[in-house]
Amino acid sequence: MSQTPLQSQALAALRVQIDGIDAQLLQLLNERARVAEQVGDIKRAEGSAFFRPDRVTQVIEKITQNNPGPLKAEHVQTIWREIMSACLALEAPQRVAVLGPQGTFCEQAALEFFGSAAQLIYCASFDEVFHATAAGTAHFGVVGMENSTEGVVARSLDLFLRSPVHVVGEVSLMIRHNLLRSSDSLQGIEAVLAHPQALAQCQGWLSQNLPQAERRAVSSNAEGARLASTNPAWAGIASERAATQFGLHIARHAIQDEAHNKTRFAVICLPQTLATPPASGRDCTSLVVSVPNRPGAVHDLLVPLKVHGVSMTRFESRPAKSGQWEYFFYIDIEGHITQAPVAAALEQLQQLCAFYKVLGSYPESQ
Repeated sequence: MSQTPLQSQALAALRVQIDGIDAQLLQLLNERARVAEQVGDIKRAEGSAFFRPDRVTQVIEKITQNNPGPLKAEHVQTIWREIMSACLALEAPQRVAVLGPQGTFCEQAALEFFGSAAQLIYCASFDEVFHATAAGTAHFGVVGMENSTEGVVARSLDLFLRSPVHVVGEVSLMIRHNLLRSSDSLQGIEAVLAHPQALAQCQGWLSQNLPQAERRAVSSNAEGARLASTNPAWAGIASERAATQFGLHIARHAIQDEAHNKTRFAVICLPQTLATPPASGRDCTSLVVSVPNRPGAVHDLLVPLKVHGVSMTRFESRPAKSGQWEYFFYIDIEGHITQAPVAAALEQLQQLCAFYKVLGSYPESQ
């Protein structure tokens, strides 16, 4: 339907109005950026941390609470995270190590936490992410910790054991696995390439729909997508972002076996880069311990938590690889280490341990 002259005039007037508002927004954003640069100068002189995730959260929560609409709260949050990310890049660009290549869920988690102005360093494995962060090549790292379907990412837990980094935040992503290839058909697929976790999360669908195809584990889902782009008989399991990145068709959407498939990613750094974040009111404390090999030792670990009313949300065991059937136990509890019940429980728990290390006390992801 064509527009009437009056409608055309009204639309043109509204566009002029939007152009004027955009000009005002740009001016205000640049004013904010200049103030942020001054903040950066003060932080540089003091030697204090440039990136403060607690401050980012405070600003976004305040803006969201004062939002009169019609913009939705989640859209306001996204906009302000990007504004703060861009301003932080003027103060001091943040280098963030992630599992590569481009298009991984790890990359997506980093962008959600730091914003798109962060300088991402793509690593071939979580080992490299830990190394880059511990060596100072990156200010921060993002690593997978736990999947709601397949459980913990064992390699990350092992790496935490002897790394000097600690956890300062987390991101929880809803994971949608897509089958990607150079055509949009399921015909002629000889191999499906993906990270072992993704293959496990899609094993039911693969068994039903591609029973003859080889399942080939690679370092990341994005790497599987990249390889699939080189051979028409191969398919990858990865994100929509990876499909765009490597010019692939999405042959099938959301092939994960569980509809509500989520993965927790940990944000890590050296303590001198960023100290333990202050209590937010909704926090998680992660630790790894071992106990002497005697009857009832593991049971005794739980007693201090019960006595002080501290809730445990995760308990995982990993072999100590000593050849003596010894284990390390990874524990998540609700609360912050500065809270009296948590501090008291951990003090008693530590006395029972042959090995004790707090991996981090940080705000839970929303």
